[in-house]
Amino acid sequence: MEEKQALLPGNVEVAETGIMAETKLELTVDQFLEEYIGSMGWSQLLHVILVSIPWFFDCQNTLVSSFSDALPAAWRCKTNTTTTIAPTSISLCNNITSSREAGDAASVCGLVPGTWEWVGGHTSSIVAEWDIICDRTFLAALPASLFFLGSILGSALYGSLGDGFLGRKRTMLLSCILTSITCFITSLSPNLWIYALFRFANGFARSGIETSCIVLAAEAVGRKWRGQVGQFGFFFYTVGFISLPVMAYLTRHNWRDLYRIMSLLPLVYSLLMFPLISESPRWLLVRGRSEEALEVLRKFARVNGKDLPQNLSLTIPLISKAGVDQTAKRMVMVMTAGFGVGFVYYGVQLNVENLDFNLYVAVAINALIQIPSIVIDSVLLSFTSRRLLFSVSAFLAGVSCILCTRFSGGNDTNPNGSWAQLTTEAIGFMATSTAFDVLYIYCIELFPTNIRNFAASMMRQALMLGASVAPWLVVVGRFSPSLSFIIFGILSILSGLVTLWLPETRDAPLYETLQQQEEGEKRDAESRPELGN
Repeated sequence: MEEKQALLPGNVEVAETGIMAETKLELTVDQFLEEYIGSMGWSQLLHVILVSIPWFFDCQNTLVSSFSDALPAAWRCKTNTTTTIAPTSISLCNNITSSREAGDAASVCGLVPGTWEWVGGHTSSIVAEWDIICDRTFLAALPASLFFLGSILGSALYGSLGDGFLGRKRTMLLSCILTSITCFITSLSPNLWIYALFRFANGFARSGIETSCIVLAAEAVGRKWRGQVGQFGFFFYTVGFISLPVMAYLTRHNWRDLYRIMSLLPLVYSLLMFPLISESPRWLLVRGRSEEALEVLRKFARVNGKDLPQNLSLTIPLISKAGVDQTAKRMVMVMTAGFGVGFVYYGVQLNVENLDFNLYVAVAINALIQIPSIVIDSVLLSFTSRRLLFSVSAFLAGVSCILCTRFSGGNDTNPNGSWAQLTTEAIGFMATSTAFDVLYIYCIELFPTNIRNFAASMMRQALMLGASVAPWLVVVGRFSPSLSFIIFGILSILSGLVTLWLPETRDAPLYETLQQQEEGEKRDAESRPELGN
């Protein structure tokens, strides 16, 4: 009997009844997925798609400021004015309109109110409705900045809830419902200050979506598919990005209608799709709910057409404080890189208004180029180093942003300058999109299950902190577009340098606890010294 028992894999318990009895085989979640369920089967594919859909409306809520808070493209003199307005004031408006300054928002600052109007109507954006121009121009950055500030504070709360008693699934549901509510009430804003407050609330509400979604996706598949499933979320984010200029164009005469339409999407998702989603088996296991975790894995196996042996069980991980110092150092580096990436990723998207190009076309092109970026990222993540891919992408994005200043300002001698600038900006945006995508996957792999959602949320806090500063630089870019692109470029390059001191995680297992991670990485460092620390 001792001879037979020694041949059994894993942790085995044998009931002694005089003969060999049924054994109980304890496995980790990774072993379950790799050996019995399948690293990526139909059940996990459906699960990943369902938990990735919320990225669609999360993108819309994040980037809606590109249209709702934009400076209107053009103005014109009113043809019918009241008799109380002096003829000289009307004449001044007509003189400016006939000059090369026509359409420049700064040129209306010296005009008498009532002699001119925005071409798209006074409700086309908050700038038009509440006259956020001239000496009030910098107030235009306040709502977007507060939105990202709300996202920073919300990330801390949702991160704790996702790792704590609420779990990944219910945290995502809470975030979706609150996003729907706050998006709708934003459309009711009576003035700029209330609008900025509601944008803060909307940012706080939606900050639990992306983190919960990508963690739920990554924790359901085997190690070789983690990079690829992360791209599903970015794909839906891109689809949401592409839909935004279309929706904005259809509602271009009233920014409030855009918010009302967007508010319906997370509510519909919560009612129809959410019941079909499973909780993370890794989170259930760490919380001591091993039977529920095992049932989720059995559900995956059934859909994949696999029959699990009845004697399989899950290894309960031990929780300890080992590895805390190492984790803290990693968190600092990840957040530093996250700040730079968030600043550049969101800033470049908002900064398209400072390109010499049509706003709707520029945003649409930025959205479309994310599709090939996602395909390229999926391929590269399957065989390249996370660390190297992030650093190269951030560096390329920085160089492209700096080169944008070389092609700014189409004129008589360089009429196609705006096309060259848009092309360079598009390349830079594709690179920063790759850096953004890889950083999410990298962060998830760097931390164990019991703090993974919190770590991803902290990284997201850093992203949002960078993003909250970006709108102010965009407003500066209205006066000096070259300065804004130079700053974006320098910060992107610096972000790429930070991660060179982090360990590589490609093909490494997802550990459940800090102690398990510390022990596992020591073994990996001995067997795979090329990964380094």
